[in-house]
Amino acid sequence: MKINIEKIKQNKSIKELLEFGIINMDKSSGPTSFNVSEFVKKQLEARKTSHFGTLDPKVTGVLPVAINRACKLAGYFLGEDKTYVGIMQMHKEIELEKIKEAINEKFLGEIIQLPPVKSRVKRQERPRTIYEFDLLEKDGKNILFKVKCQGGTYIRKLCTDLGDYLKVGAHMLELRRTNAGIFFEDDENYPIVSLYDFEKAIKEYKNGNEKLLRKMIIPGEIITELYPSIEIKKKAVKAIFHGSPIHDDEVQDKKFLDYKIEDRIIAFSEGTFIGIFKVIKEGNLFARSEFTLQPLD
Repeated sequence: MKINIEKIKQNKSIKELLEFGIINMDKSSGPTSFNVSEFVKKQLEARKTSHFGTLDPKVTGVLPVAINRACKLAGYFLGEDKTYVGIMQMHKEIELEKIKEAINEKFLGEIIQLPPVKSRVKRQERPRTIYEFDLLEKDGKNILFKVKCQGGTYIRKLCTDLGDYLKVGAHMLELRRTNAGIFFEDDENYPIVSLYDFEKAIKEYKNGNEKLLRKMIIPGEIITELYPSIEIKKKAVKAIFHGSPIHDDEVQDKKFLDYKIEDRIIAFSEGTFIGIFKVIKEGNLFARSEFTLQPLD
């Protein structure tokens, strides 16, 4: 079932969008990801906000921030693939071709990475996948590069590990995240939002004009770009909101019963987002809730 996110957005009030929405913020150099999330919270006077993936203070770029009940979606987005553009500096002059050879030998596909000393996770080796590691330009010892990788990859460590492998040393000078999962800096429908533009939109909103702010908010239903959606019968909705699982006979289109156990699905009823469910197939039970979006009072 294809979900029309733009239609959902048009049919929602600004209050509904702020209750279950995401803003694709452009993090600047300096503040932490938490600082940006808290800034959005304060400006919107929201109950809570949550960002989808930490960026170091000096790193810029795509930082999706969820508002209020959309914070429940954070865990579903965190592990998504990321794309970065940055500059690394080699500590000695080295030919570009030699760097490319090293990347092809050791830094593409699945690699084993040890998190840096200054990290919030346990320092133990873990596999990470590098899909692309392209060298775009060389200016002396400085190399402009682009990396597409699995979420949780440390790009700063990737640069130093490459320098060590080449026995010349290297470190990262600058980094910008251009993509985090389904969020991009150049998305036509939901372009990245600078702190300046966000503040301007908030000022307009408080003066009674919601146009700029409404344009920036991505409905939480965008989660359907990660997982398939199904239509459930209206008569089942009330019981589901009270904790009942989805039964086989409550699924509108029976072809969706072909999903496998542990598959994750998004349930809708007559265009309304109901929640995120995991397929269980126990007797006549089809799926159990992981998160339901209760109706606003």
